[in-house]
Amino acid sequence: MSVKRRPGLPGLPARPGLPALPALALLLVALAGACSNKPPDDPKSYVEEVAAGRAIKDNEFNTAANSPVPANRRAEILPLAYFPIDPEYKVATTLTPSNDNTVIQMATSTGGQAQFRRVGTFEFSLKGQPFKLTAFHEVGARGDTLFVPFTDLTSGNETYSAGRFLELQPSVSGIYEIDFNRAFFPYCYYNITYECPISPRENHLQIPVRAGERLKKEEAKG
Repeated sequence: MSVKRRPGLPGLPARPGLPALPALALLLVALAGACSNKPPDDPKSYVEEVAAGRAIKDNEFNTAANSPVPANRRAEILPLAYFPIDPEYKVATTLTPSNDNTVIQMATSTGGQAQFRRVGTFEFSLKGQPFKLTAFHEVGARGDTLFVPFTDLTSGNETYSAGRFLELQPSVSGIYEIDFNRAFFPYCYYNITYECPISPRENHLQIPVRAGERLKKEEAKG
């Protein structure tokens, strides 16, 4: 079996899933630019924006020649399943840069290893509790998108056991927005020929993050 060494979505260096789907890549850039660094002033508009992005992604996965979803599984997988869009899962934070240049080995879905460096950490409050996530960048990868894989108390029962991904574009101001409503599964969930990193232990959140992509109800264990 050949392994496609490309991550979960456009923008990520050379590992989570596959080359960017054209329209989807443009959509992600547009949505990243539209994001504010505070909860949305107009929740209805925000919900509509996220829902529209999900619909475009479903269409791309269903029709694109390089879709990560095999043609014989599209009826089963699409449309993708999500938790209800909740603006409270969109939080403002700042990046504390890391001075540690150590290369870490991140296990992958095929039993391999991917090399990453820590870019920095995000500290934020979610549902009244303090949390921290590390942002990474793959060694040798082009671009400077921040890769933020994570697991939480839904992992393995309501969401993919190996974790979900977030991608953030660099911010000159150092102010960022972590929007868990945009958390997505890596491509290896849909297709085992893809190789993707498994979220490291340091990015496990001790809270159920019921936002973003989820397992379909018939797959969920709880």
